[in-house]
Amino acid sequence: MGLSSRPRCQLAEQYGPVFTVHLGGQKTVVLTGYQAVREALVGTGQRLADRPPIPIFQLIQGGRGIFFSSGPRWRAARQHAVRTLHGLGVGRAPVADKVLQELRCLVGQLDQFGGRPFPLALLGWAPANITFTLLFGRRFDYQDPLFRSLLGLIDDVMVLLGTPGLQLFNLYPRLGALLRLHRPVLRKIEEVRAILRALLEARPAPAPGGGPVHSYADALRQHGQGGDPDGLFSEENVVACVLDMVMAGTETTAATLQWAVLLMGRHPGVQDRVQEELDRVLGPGRPPRPEDQQALPYTNAVLHEVHRSITLLPHAPRCTAGSTRLGGYLLPEGTPVLPLLSSVLLDKTQWETPGQFNPGHFLDADGRFVQREAFLPFSAGRRVCPGARLAQTELFLLFAGLLQSFRLQPPPGLGPAGLRTVPAPAFTMRPPAQVLCAVPRPRGR
Repeated sequence: MGLSSRPRCQLAEQYGPVFTVHLGGQKTVVLTGYQAVREALVGTGQRLADRPPIPIFQLIQGGRGIFFSSGPRWRAARQHAVRTLHGLGVGRAPVADKVLQELRCLVGQLDQFGGRPFPLALLGWAPANITFTLLFGRRFDYQDPLFRSLLGLIDDVMVLLGTPGLQLFNLYPRLGALLRLHRPVLRKIEEVRAILRALLEARPAPAPGGGPVHSYADALRQHGQGGDPDGLFSEENVVACVLDMVMAGTETTAATLQWAVLLMGRHPGVQDRVQEELDRVLGPGRPPRPEDQQALPYTNAVLHEVHRSITLLPHAPRCTAGSTRLGGYLLPEGTPVLPLLSSVLLDKTQWETPGQFNPGHFLDADGRFVQREAFLPFSAGRRVCPGARLAQTELFLLFAGLLQSFRLQPPPGLGPAGLRTVPAPAFTMRPPAQVLCAVPRPRGR
């Protein structure tokens, strides 16, 4: 959490794919490259499924929720989330219809600019609304003050979590507490929690006895009506799970869509090929559907290359739940481990041009889409992202729909090379704030 990806890759060249660093007072094992990371994530089962106690997230969640919890509480929360998302239609027509509804709203919003520059962050509104629809059973108008307030708070939290002060707090929590480095982010988190509690309380009580549910929050509350001796679905844990889903579901998909659009403005030749394929396969006026991915290999390859090249979340720490052998070393229980996902997505042994944006990484000689084993942006194994399928469906439909409707290009007076692609400082590798133009394409309507 306190060491950037570039120095770790340089250390890997000197010491090999498995080495130890001192992060504050804690020894941490770092894994780099496809072979070492995949062996750890897939080959160790539950032995590397725990999270180490990261100070700021211990304060925020107290070991509750989905993403920074461990043991029985994590397993119960994760299994429930996966079942609920499936029941709500993730990967099937019900959720695809919600995404396409949101696409129409986003296209309408961009139409208001008439081809003039719009802020890149506006693209995050649609993924956020899809997340809120699944979590709370309702979407928000883009001008709703509560919607704007919640998105602003999420943005503030993500920026604060990426600041040097928070990294220092995680490395030296006593010093950080003395300097009160954690206070700003905790204040913002409490504001987010207050909004989430209000949204939860506004939902009608779920029907007892396992009746149909219409949102993730309803499913959590219904599950808590039964026997729950360990408090896995207590009110505190319900809020913690919803907080995790809100933060992860809005930030990651929103930032990836922004990157995808930004990279189309940066690579107009790639955009040409995507739009030619969309026009040829879908024709004018027909919106994309999830099943169109197979018929749109180049568009699919471009989205996979966006995921690969941006490395949105370079690493997510793990912790050994028991004695575990990795890379020939026996690690005792409780050892923090950093599987560096960015080192897999940029591994020179797995990708022909790892440092370039190249959709050809996912195409064979005949232009057919090819899935690659080293494509691990959502991690792998027991901790693979539970919302990966939802994120991929959202991104495909929103990206394809936007490129059907608009030509995405830099603002007047700026060429493609002038678009900035150095990530902004935040918890994730989000694109820097800037403007683009979405020029309507009559043929795509």
